[in-house]
Amino acid sequence: MPIPLTDPQITDALTALPGWSREGDKLTKTYTFSSFREAMGFIVRVGFEAEAMNHHPELFNVYSRVTISLCTHDLGDKISDSDAAMAKAIEQVVSL
Repeated sequence: MPIPLTDPQITDALTALPGWSREGDKLTKTYTFSSFREAMGFIVRVGFEAEAMNHHPELFNVYSRVTISLCTHDLGDKISDSDAAMAKAIEQVVSL
């Protein structure tokens, strides 16, 4: 079961997640790619990782830009340790 993070824990988690920020009760980051095809490939890779982790992010795509938001719906849309883990996994996907 995911564990909700306190404000200091969220701040700590963000120090290890370059480019990620807190927007209300979500962790968010926007990625920009060189083409729509590259952005869609990224979305697919994130989707496979999310399914494997049983964590389903909010994804928003406009052409070569993808914005991802993470919160834990089972905890009333709060930020949890699962969100921080998913953000780390996404960072690994983008570095491939």
